[in-house]
Amino acid sequence: MTESLDIFPAKPVDVVIMAAGKGTRMKSRLPKVLHLLAGRALLAHVVDTAAQLQARQVTIITGHGAPEVEAAIALHTSARGQFDLKFVRQEPQLGTGHAVQQAVPVLADDGVVVVLSGDVPLTQADTLTQLLTACAGERLALLTLDLADPTGYGRIVRSGDVVQAIVEQKDATAAQRQITEIYSGIMAVPAQLLKTWLARLDNKNAQGEYYLTDVVKFAVADGVPVVAHKILDAVQIAGVNSPVQLAELERAYQKRIALQLMEQGVRLMDPARLDVRGTLRCGQDVVIDVNCVFEGQVSLGDGVQIGANCVIKSASIANGAVIHPFSHIEGGKPGSKDAVEVGAGALVGPFARLRPGARLGAEVHIGNFVEVKNSSLAKGAKANHLAYLGDATVGERVNYGAGSITANYDGANKHRTIIEADVHVGSNCVLVAPVTIGAGGTVGGGSTVSKDAAPLALTVARARQVSIPNWKRPSKK
Repeated sequence: MTESLDIFPAKPVDVVIMAAGKGTRMKSRLPKVLHLLAGRALLAHVVDTAAQLQARQVTIITGHGAPEVEAAIALHTSARGQFDLKFVRQEPQLGTGHAVQQAVPVLADDGVVVVLSGDVPLTQADTLTQLLTACAGERLALLTLDLADPTGYGRIVRSGDVVQAIVEQKDATAAQRQITEIYSGIMAVPAQLLKTWLARLDNKNAQGEYYLTDVVKFAVADGVPVVAHKILDAVQIAGVNSPVQLAELERAYQKRIALQLMEQGVRLMDPARLDVRGTLRCGQDVVIDVNCVFEGQVSLGDGVQIGANCVIKSASIANGAVIHPFSHIEGGKPGSKDAVEVGAGALVGPFARLRPGARLGAEVHIGNFVEVKNSSLAKGAKANHLAYLGDATVGERVNYGAGSITANYDGANKHRTIIEADVHVGSNCVLVAPVTIGAGGTVGGGSTVSKDAAPLALTVARARQVSIPNWKRPSKK
């Protein structure tokens, strides 16, 4: 829901994202960074944040499940074209410093490198902008946070206000473990300096790994200022290592979205029961009831009401429309043939389904257990219950009866049904496409219509009713 930030640093920004870990505690065959948060992979969130920084290049360090991760993110970024995307492999995984060492050959000397983690999805772009400002193209800038329980994190060791080192949990003394300021895993550093420090790393520590955090002591030794940009929001540096943590971050993300919506004037009946898994744009006086899910790009006009338990994906819903509870709307990309549009003042549901290509005009009524697919309904048309409209063009003020369907598929090809203005289709009818029902015509209930019907005509296509008097049902012998 955030737009690209207007950032023009003195040096180009090159983002490096560590995404090589296995994620054992996720207990899943899926690489950890591909698990979904708000409908997008964890790593995709981080890549999208990099795009907001107007990064020149994004380098992703892969390892476990590398082919799957690389394919997924290449697909995610293919339509954007905002930066140069590169992948490097870390095999085996020998620590965070070793990971970033793999990126050295593809990093230009003239940039500022922002190091991020693929499993830390909710860092905000404006926070990273502030970190870049602290770096100023010449300093080592660290993103830090005070935690009541800093267990597991590297501690920021200071001399007065000056950062001297980051000490990892396993290497910290008892006194150092009492420090509450922790390193988030995120830094900004001039590329040329980073390369020289990475070349000096060793693995003489409790874990036998190459720590990226050791670059701090090298910076201090070289007289390069080390600055800490401390934030207050722990969610921005929270990583995902288990399904429990993933669920916690999902709620944190949804809370953030809910607050943004309410600040814009949207009435949420319960902010804790909202899921936005894409982009949701709302006009004035929009009301959203509980347990609604929004996916893809959804636009709600002024005065739109969304009932409880609706799922709406990639749809444009115009002013004053009402989507009653338990309705399911699934559109395609906006502007495509599969886009779903609901006109001003339309009523949909409850228990209605709008599939790709459904386009409802103003004041159209789609009632309970009605399904619409690849069909347009003009102003005032009604299909109030238990009906199917597929591959149909429906004119103004049509009344489409209960239990009626368009038989649009012959087993090989789809065909179109045209129902012109002011037609009345009775209950339980089958319109076998391709077929046209002329303007003002009426189709008698229970008819199977396979030939075009003339305007203003009554069309009845059903067997003659026969009643046999004194008829007895068969009985068992």
